[in-house]
Parts: sequence; structure tokens; C-alpha cells
Amino acid sequence: MGLPNLQVALDHSDLPSALADVKNVGDIVDILEVGTILCLQAGEEAIRCVRALYPEKKIIADTKCADAGGTVAKNCADAGADWMTVICCATIPTMAAAAKEVEEVQVELYGDWTYEQAQKWLDAGISQAIYHQSRDALFAGETWGEKDLSKVKKLIEMGFRVSVTGGLDVDTLKLFTGVDVYTFITGRGITAAENPKAAAQAFKNEISRIWG
Repeated sequence: MGLPNLQVALDHSDLPSALADVKNVGDIVDILEVGTILCLQAGEEAIRCVRALYPEKKIIADTKCADAGGTVAKNCADAGADWMTVICCATIPTMAAAAKEVEEVQVELYGDWTYEQAQKWLDAGISQAIYHQSRDALFAGETWGEKDLSKVKKLIEMGFRVSVTGGLDVDTLKLFTGVDVYTFITGRGITAAENPKAAAQAFKNEISRIWG
């Protein structure tokens, strides 16, 4: 069981504030995500700027792509992204087209999806999945629980590298003790903290304590 990565999600509505935050924590976290909202607001310029600041870091474009996978992926790759996300309802051809243009594709799990669908993603060569507690679900009062852990474990058993995200804080990490999580993704858990650099380091320290 490896040490999980820590990924910061830049879920900002404007590029200047995203860059200000990533400069605080970019050297601490393992993966930098140009979040969906930032992709929509600032486009590929956001990817280019983050790549310029961190030429050696893994960068993800969280496009949640549903169609035109090859075109979207090529644009992201040309701007400097290593990976990009596709939504789980996208067709296999859309995922496969995207996978030809970027290093890796991650399937974002939202709403109703099945393990039968997940097996088709694996069969198509897509081996990364992101398990969510959605932003809106969290605002509605849902919390992490056994139902989530059982799904994460099942996906890992199938052969996926599974990242988890959605309202994570340092205390949440212990719920995943003994689970081979690939990456923990947090946005506001770091960027909205009073001291983002200290918050990022606290996540890293807890990950090392549990999985080290």
C-alpha cells in the first residue's frame, strides 16, 4: 500500500486568486488541479499559468468532459495538463479519444453509475476513478460513511486507482485507514484555511502518519 497523494483543487472563479493560492501550497502538495469552475472561467490560460509556475508538477484539468473527448484533451495537453477528467456518463469512445491525447484520463463518479460500467472503463484502459461526495450533496448535509468506503474499496479491488474528494478535512482522513487510496483531493480544505500552507502541511503529515 503506497502513500496517498495530496491534490489541491483550484476551484476559483478567477485566475489571479487561484494563482495566489497555488503559490502558497504548490511546493507542498503532490498534484495541482485546475478546477472545473476555473476551467470554465479562465480556460486554457489557467492551465498554462499553473504549468509555468510548476513545470515539474503533475497538473490535472478537471474538465468533467462529456463529449468531444479528443478535442478537449488535446487542448488541455497543449496548454500543459498531464491528465484530464471525464464525467462517468460519457461514452467509451469519448473516454478513449481523450486518452489518446493526454497521459491519463480520470473518470469522475457522479450520480448513478454501475460496476458493470466501471468494468467497461477498465477494459478500455481507463484505470483512474474519482469518488465524490458532491459539493451540492455536502451542502445538503450528507457526510462520509460506510456506504462510501464500501464503494471505494470495491473500485480498488476491481483494479482502479481511486482518488476521493468532497468536503475532506484532516480529521476525515482517518476514516480511510487501511484503504489504498491513490489521492486525496481538497480545495477549500486548504485554500480557504486561515493559513493555507499550514493546512496543506497538516494534510501531508496526517497522510504520512496513517499510511507511512
